[in-house]
Amino acid sequence: MNLVKALLFNVLSLSIGFAYKPVVLMHGIMTGSGSMEIIKHRIEEKHPGTVVYNVNRFESWSSLESMWHQVLEIGLDVANISASHPEGINLIGYSQGGLVARGIVETFSNVSVSTFISLSSPQAGQYGAGFLHLVFPGLVKETVYELFYSKVGQHTSVGNYWNDPYHQPLYETYCMFLPYLNNHKQSKKSEEFKANMLRLKRLVLIGGPDDDVITPWQSSQFGYYNANETVIELRNQEIYKDDKIGLKSLDESGRLHVLSVPGWKNMSKMFAVLQIALTQLSQLKININMT
Repeated sequence: MNLVKALLFNVLSLSIGFAYKPVVLMHGIMTGSGSMEIIKHRIEEKHPGTVVYNVNRFESWSSLESMWHQVLEIGLDVANISASHPEGINLIGYSQGGLVARGIVETFSNVSVSTFISLSSPQAGQYGAGFLHLVFPGLVKETVYELFYSKVGQHTSVGNYWNDPYHQPLYETYCMFLPYLNNHKQSKKSEEFKANMLRLKRLVLIGGPDDDVITPWQSSQFGYYNANETVIELRNQEIYKDDKIGLKSLDESGRLHVLSVPGWKNMSKMFAVLQIALTQLSQLKININMT
């Protein structure tokens, strides 16, 4: 029995916890809302009446527009959704969509998010040929910093979170999104970013060692390379130890859940991975039902 059939047999009856609060889905780079339909349909199938919003903005090539632009534009839509549901909403962001979603969580104080699930998203950045060649097949990861760490390169979403471990001074100087979102560089919004993250009831970070797109895959859990391209796990990272955006506080209060799921090699396994992760949460007696 293959992975998907096993999941259908074992966990489709599992309550995934969205029966009473609306869900907002955010697609990844170079895709669109259609890629998230399988999750939307399954939520609606298992929990009839659940309101699911599937973001259809910045699809395909427009997903390469700058990250702050996407955060602010989609954030206005999510703020309107949130205003219609004062009980709170849940967010699921896939790949780049997980970064957009976190940008909204941190930036929009008027958006009430209960659970935010980041699904294979480069939360600590990206430095890998697999991901790069999805969008820019002719570029080389070792030299693409020359493009991304420039005024022109910062007009692209990928450039906004390209985190080259060998050129950190340039990353800190030119990158206009991720260093600020992670409070690696301080701004007048830094305290607000952290405070808004701490409003979450749950933050679920899902990734896996077989992910062949996000590099390193631990970036989906805020792990990342050091200067020698050795992966430093989340809890040994400065962002965690110094509690820059509230990850340590969320962890210590039992609201941070870090899940590693093997067997995920491409987007077709996205729903299966999400189901495995939710099963793990259930087994750990972590209820994400926001009733």
